Formats: sequence, C-alpha cells, structure tokens
Amino acid sequence: MSEILHKNHDRYFVPGLARGLGVLEIIAKANEPLTIAEIGKKLGVSRSSAFRITYTLKHLGYLTTDKGDKLYGLGPRVLELGFSYLNRQGIIKIAKPHLEKLRDQTEVSSHLVIRDGKEVLYLDNIISKSSFVSNISTGERRPIYASVLGWLLLNDMNEDEIHELLQGENFTSLTEHTPKNTDELLIRVNETKERGYVVSRGFVQRGGSTISAPIFDETGKVVAAIDISGPDSGFDFEKMDSLYVPAVVDAAHIISKSLGSRD
Repeated sequence: MSEILHKNHDRYFVPGLARGLGVLEIIAKANEPLTIAEIGKKLGVSRSSAFRITYTLKHLGYLTTDKGDKLYGLGPRVLELGFSYLNRQGIIKIAKPHLEKLRDQTEVSSHLVIRDGKEVLYLDNIISKSSFVSNISTGERRPIYASVLGWLLLNDMNEDEIHELLQGENFTSLTEHTPKNTDELLIRVNETKERGYVVSRGFVQRGGSTISAPIFDETGKVVAAIDISGPDSGFDFEKMDSLYVPAVVDAAHIISKSLGSRD
C-alpha cells in the first residue's frame, strides 16, 4: 500500500537529505563506482548539485573515490549502518542456529530473507562447508518478481496490493522462468501459496537450484522466507523428496514456531 503523507509533509520533508540518500541508493544499485555526471543524471540534478552532495557524503565517510577523484563508490560508514541494522533484526538470531543445522543436514548453503519494498533482502547467509558454495552475500538485494523467495514473501498480499506495489515496474527477465508482468507473477505467487514451499531448478540462475519455504509470525503473516541454494552439482536430486524438501520445510516450521506461529 502507498504511504499516506503527513498533512504537513511539504513543511517537514527535507529535499537535500532525500537527495543525499538517493545518491547512496543509486550507487548501491549500480554495483559499480559512478562519476558525478552519471550520479547527477540518475538523480535528476545538475552536475554542480551532484558535486556538492557527493562532496558532503565523502567528507562524512559514506562515499569513497578512486585516486583521481573521478569515480564514487560506497564508503565504510554505509557498511556500519547496514550491519547495525542487520544486527538489530531479532529474527536473525532466532533463525541462525536452525539455518546452520539446515546447512549441515543438506550440505548446501542456507539463507534468510525479508521483503523490503519491491526487493528481496538477504539478512543471513550460512555458507556450505563443501566446495559447492552459494554466490549470495548478506545484504544482497534482488527484484521481488524475479525471485522464488519473493513469490513466497508476496503470499500475504492480495492481487490489488501486488498490482499497486509493482505499478510501472519494468520486469527484466533473468531466465525463461521470470514472470514477464504482474499477471504472470500472480500465477507464481498463487502456486507457491497453494504448495507451501517451492523447488526451483534454473528459475533465477541457470545451473542453480533452490528449495524455499515461508516463515510466519504469531499472526500467521509471512514475515520472512528461507532457502537452501547452490549449483546443481551440489545436490543429489534423488534425495529431493526424502532430504531437501522435508529439511527446509521443517526448519521453516521451527523458526515460525519460535516467532509465535501457532500453525
């Protein structure tokens, strides 16, 4: 649902602060350093305005530059904020031992995610002890429409809410399994809701597989999701129904119980 603006929004809203945070988001999404010209263009401001914003953020430690002061990347203070946020998420502490047990049972990397707007945010990554390691990092984000975990996280939203959330979104295909529009996404969401878990092979990345399940809170709402994922070479697919699926579903159920779920 769209946020309802405060009646004094125009009076309280600080455009300069919004632009500064916008610069951090732009660089984070780019996954590479950017020039002032590129930042200004993406932010919709002049080069001089972009320079003042980036200068301030660099001075405060939120941005760093290369030796020539031409390219701007995220600085260490952004990481401090990110890890501070992650460390305050109680669900991480609750889920971690169960994710570690799941990793040990399956010998596949396990993950914990939540929904952050239109994206899936990875809160924890328990790396496999084998040589078949997941390439996902804690703090990584992915479009919710293109992620199996995202389909699970949308289970509590109705069709109108999902249409509103993704209004104007440009669906970029990662594989042939990626929904091309919201209507196709709704089909995927409804399928995951009916089954209660998802087994995917090559849905997000060719040559990779995942088994995912939702996490519920005391109200029965989906608040997070977990999975095991890695390269196909790290799975024994003959054990899909006897090992991987039950292990993930059981771990999700135990974590949900720890959050107060009664199901």
